[in-house]
Amino acid sequence: MQVNRNAVPARSQDAANAALRRPLRVLIVDDHPIIASACRAMFACDPDVTIIEASDAESGEAAFALERPDVCVLDINLPGATGFELARRILAKSPHERIIVFSMNDDPVFAKRAIEAGAKGCVSKSGDPADLARAIREVGTGGVFLPASLAQTIAFGGPIAKLTAREIEILRLLAAGKNLSEIASAIGVSYGTTASASAIIRRKLGLTTEGIIRFAIEQKLG
Repeated sequence: MQVNRNAVPARSQDAANAALRRPLRVLIVDDHPIIASACRAMFACDPDVTIIEASDAESGEAAFALERPDVCVLDINLPGATGFELARRILAKSPHERIIVFSMNDDPVFAKRAIEAGAKGCVSKSGDPADLARAIREVGTGGVFLPASLAQTIAFGGPIAKLTAREIEILRLLAAGKNLSEIASAIGVSYGTTASASAIIRRKLGLTTEGIIRFAIEQKLG
């Protein structure tokens, strides 16, 4: 009797089919309830997508560890630590995770920083609401996503382009009223490292401490 060595055993094929049918599990980490509600509504009639929610970096990290979602959608301006920092923590544990950064700020530099941080997509909250759904589906299947308008304008100009993702994170926490000790604790580095980074930010932007806080608020980082 001839044996087909390429054949997939029936049980294995059933398992593979079941895996293909499994809903895409999407973790939304955002502290605005309306965003989570909008995401639930967007996929309410779609049995192929399951939404998991968290409202800050700490609960988002815990939800990721417990649920192991297929895609993580992270707001940049989270309580405690930024979406950039949460992305760093997730990717430090699992480098191939699929992350989308979701932000009120549509500056193309933020998209650049998100990609540098390891994100597979970046969507602006002020853009087309359908962009998030497209991003989730594209990134969920292993692709990358940037809205056409953002992809066309992504650039290296502007003051904020001088800053690294970590410096943007520190700037955002300063704008939120955190002192250097609180920032050091939030991002997991020493006080000295944070103080040094703050000085570098001031030098890069040519601003005083009060000036960089005002700049951060103007850039919608706070």
